[in-house]
Parts: sequence; C-alpha cells; structure tokens
Amino acid sequence: MHMEREALIARKQEVRRLLEQAQRELARLEAQPVTWRTRRARGKLESKIERLMAEEYALRLAIDRASGK
Repeated sequence: MHMEREALIARKQEVRRLLEQAQRELARLEAQPVTWRTRRARGKLESKIERLMAEEYALRLAIDRASGK
C-alpha cells in the first residue's frame, strides 16, 4: 500500500508540473493579439488545464485513501 501511495504522489507532482506549464503557456497566449489561431490554442489549453486539475484532485483523494485517512 505504501508503494502505491508513493506512485500516486509522484504522479501528482508530475500533473502539478504539467499544470503549471500549461498555465504559463496560457498566460503567454493571453498576452498575444486575438486571432482564430490563438483562440483555438487557448481553448485547447483551457481544456487541458481543466483535465489536469481534475486529475490532480482525484490523485489527492486517492493519496488520502492510500494513507488510511
């Protein structure tokens, strides 16, 4: 059970890193003029950020369960 928790924590750290990277990229795009291309890229990034946030939340719950809380 302890090893599973370690794997969950490692994945959560990776998801957090990807989330921060996507948020930085979104901020960069928001500073650019709005075109169909930047709008499309923003939409994709916003969807990716939502997915990563949902995964991070699910991992947090799984980590809590694995630690016996």
